[in-house]
Amino acid sequence: MKIAVNTQHLLKNRLEGIGWFAHETLSRIVHDHPEHEFVFIFDRQWDQSFVYGKNVKAVRTTIPSRHPFLWFWHYEIDIPRILRKFRPDVFLSPDGWMSLRTKVPTVDVIHDINFAHRPSDFPFFYRKYYNFFFPRYAKKAKRVITVSEFSKADMVRTYGLNPQKIDVAYNGCNALYSPLSHEVQAEIRKRYTNGKPYFIYVGSRNPRKNIAGLLAAFEQFKANDDKEVKLLFVGEPMWGASYLSEQITQMQYADDLVFTGRLSTEVLQMVLASAEALMLVSFNEGFGIPVVEAMHCDVPVICSKVASLPEVAGDAALYVDPNNVDSIANAMQQIIAFPDLRKSLVMKGRMQREKFNWDLTAQKVWESIEKALQ
Repeated sequence: MKIAVNTQHLLKNRLEGIGWFAHETLSRIVHDHPEHEFVFIFDRQWDQSFVYGKNVKAVRTTIPSRHPFLWFWHYEIDIPRILRKFRPDVFLSPDGWMSLRTKVPTVDVIHDINFAHRPSDFPFFYRKYYNFFFPRYAKKAKRVITVSEFSKADMVRTYGLNPQKIDVAYNGCNALYSPLSHEVQAEIRKRYTNGKPYFIYVGSRNPRKNIAGLLAAFEQFKANDDKEVKLLFVGEPMWGASYLSEQITQMQYADDLVFTGRLSTEVLQMVLASAEALMLVSFNEGFGIPVVEAMHCDVPVICSKVASLPEVAGDAALYVDPNNVDSIANAMQQIIAFPDLRKSLVMKGRMQREKFNWDLTAQKVWESIEKALQ
């Protein structure tokens, strides 16, 4: 069997959520199925580390695909041309994009459709592209994979898809994520927060992540607490994040905010594992990988009780209402004030995290590929 794969998110030292999904699943599938041939389609010169075996042939399209106009050329012109040349049995796209101009059976991994519910979080041309093409992708695909039962139900409800067409493959967790000794934690806190304890947020500062609410809650928490706790942000700004600058300048406790920018996985693991708790108080999440990463680091989780987060966190999180600043601030206060609560959440997290494994994810993706060929 010959399998063509959209690999545009496999970028050296720049893997993010979708890129990690592609890397972790494809590396396993290629290794586990040496009898099959894979054609990896990159949109720029690839790094050889992403060519996972001798059964992989890497090719590239004519131009990079990083803008709605270029997306159209990439998927409706370049991809069909490559598929006609190599004549694969199936086309796998781990990031949601696919081609409407090919007859090759397609397995499309649509991680979430938050753009359908919060279009204003995206630039004009992005949201227009997403909301025009993705419903069509979902209907044309032979199989659709998504990362949570919540996202599956959302696509059934929003796009009118047959639930029998959708397979759920949970995200896993990088093996690097693990607890640290108290001594190493102290060193990390000394390096990033002058030795002070901190809450941590990991991800882009997209409006749907409710960073404004998190900042307001932290301000309230600090006003009611005399401890020198910090709030540390890992990640880069994203669309619509400029408004946060004004909010931060008006904060009384702005000096207790720490922005690290993007960190390597190795460094992020240490920074996350040294935190008091992970904060993920989003309005919408298709999965929420940082929740699983925190559980693997024995770090408590404070997250919203909406979307996929209760499915992922189970009983191993302190839940909040993302629309209620008091709710978020109170949860932060509880984590600091009650060590036994923190220990309880860590213990529950050790059990909950066992549900999320990249080996199982890769297996689910492979099963979906097989279904597409039946």
